[in-house]
Amino acid sequence: MSTWTLDQLQKFIRDPRGQQLETARVAAQAQAYNPSHPQEARRQWAKLSPLANRRMLEHAEGASARVAQQDFMLRMWVIDQLGPDDTDSDWSPEALASDTLDTLAFTPAQAAGLAEGWRDLPVEQIRDLRWHKNLTAHLGSLVRYLAPSPVHERLVAWTATRPLLP
Repeated sequence: MSTWTLDQLQKFIRDPRGQQLETARVAAQAQAYNPSHPQEARRQWAKLSPLANRRMLEHAEGASARVAQQDFMLRMWVIDQLGPDDTDSDWSPEALASDTLDTLAFTPAQAAGLAEGWRDLPVEQIRDLRWHKNLTAHLGSLVRYLAPSPVHERLVAWTATRPLLP
C-alpha cells in the first residue's frame, strides 16, 4: 500500500476492510509525512489517514479512544508542520480544541483528584485516566495556536493535569 496512489488508497478505505484499514491509515500517514510531496498533496494524504481511522471504529469495539488519539495527533502534526487552516475543520486549531474537549469525560479537577490515589482505583478507572493522558498529548502544542478564551484556559488546565495522570 505504501506505493499506491492517492486514488487507489482512497478507494480502498471507502470499501469496508476491517483490520486492513490500519495498514491503509499508516500508509496514508507516511505519505503525509513525506517531505518530497508538495504541501497540498501532503494535506490530501493526511485526510485519508483519519478517514481510515474512523472507518476502523465500524469494525472494532472499544477503539474510540485510540482512534481519537491518533486523529488528534495527526491533526496537530499537520497544524504544526503544514500550518493551520481555519477553512478546514481538520486543520483548524479551534476545531481541534473543541473536538478534544468534547472527547474528554473528566474535567481536569476530576482527573487530578482521581490520579492522587490511582493505584487504588479499579482497572477500568486507571484505563480511563490513561486514555485522558493519551487524548491530551497534543495540547502543549495546540494551546500556542489559540487566543486567550475559556477554551484556551480549559486546555491549559489539562496541560497542567496531564503529568499527574498514570
